[in-house]
Amino acid sequence: MSRAMSHERGRRFVVTGANTGIGRATALELARRGGELVLACRSEARTAPVLDEIRASGGKAEFLQLELDSLAQVRAAAAELTSRGRPVHVLINNAGLAGQHGLTRDGFELIFGVNHLGPFLFTELLLPTLLEAPEPRIVNVSSRSHYRAKGIDWEAVKRPTASTTGMREYEVSKLANVLFTKESARRHGGKIKSYALHPGVIASDVWRGVPWGVRHVIKLFMRSNEDGAKTSLHCATSDDVAAHDGRYYDDERERRPSRVSDDAALAAELWERSVAWTRA
Repeated sequence: MSRAMSHERGRRFVVTGANTGIGRATALELARRGGELVLACRSEARTAPVLDEIRASGGKAEFLQLELDSLAQVRAAAAELTSRGRPVHVLINNAGLAGQHGLTRDGFELIFGVNHLGPFLFTELLLPTLLEAPEPRIVNVSSRSHYRAKGIDWEAVKRPTASTTGMREYEVSKLANVLFTKESARRHGGKIKSYALHPGVIASDVWRGVPWGVRHVIKLFMRSNEDGAKTSLHCATSDDVAAHDGRYYDDERERRPSRVSDDAALAAELWERSVAWTRA
């Protein structure tokens, strides 16, 4: 039986952006299976209903404040979680945004900063806690949009969002998620398994920055958050992926990612630049 169909009792899952959308659906299902949840979100008040729902069903869940647009706050969140003294079996980097404009508090393009740099730093700081668990996993929620990114403009990621819709920047950030996953697999040598995935085109809160009229129309053609959580759950729990590392999944199946994401030199450069950019 695959672990996806078995109980997750005693396993600890950190899910970022778990107060809404795909993250919420993922957390609720993991709790239903017996997993212990850490909901890493910006607002405790907005996360309270999810915590209450899990606890009301006899599950275990705790809140961790995480603001991915601030590297200092990411460090504080990782330090707080580490201080709680228990291993993390699976980190699901689910939180993200699209369609918004501006800069992070550290001066990086907003979408790139929230979708890549913040999760990169959070993951790196949690490595010791992950390594304390047996067979730890990192799950990075990317997007099929990464196929449209032709590369990474290293100067553009340090300027405010330039495109009108923010979709060009979103595509680059999702490419970064896949590159990060592949480079993690190369650097960790199987000690921690890493997976990237496309959740489907989902009517989640990630589109909150898109103008209302456009957002309303595109959501009519999207799938539910519960459907969107399926591939995250597959990568986080299934025995079917346990022997693999650095792979990309779509609709619960392994898929070939973009040719650009297979560029090992680009992945290594992104890693080194990310280390330098997030250094305290």
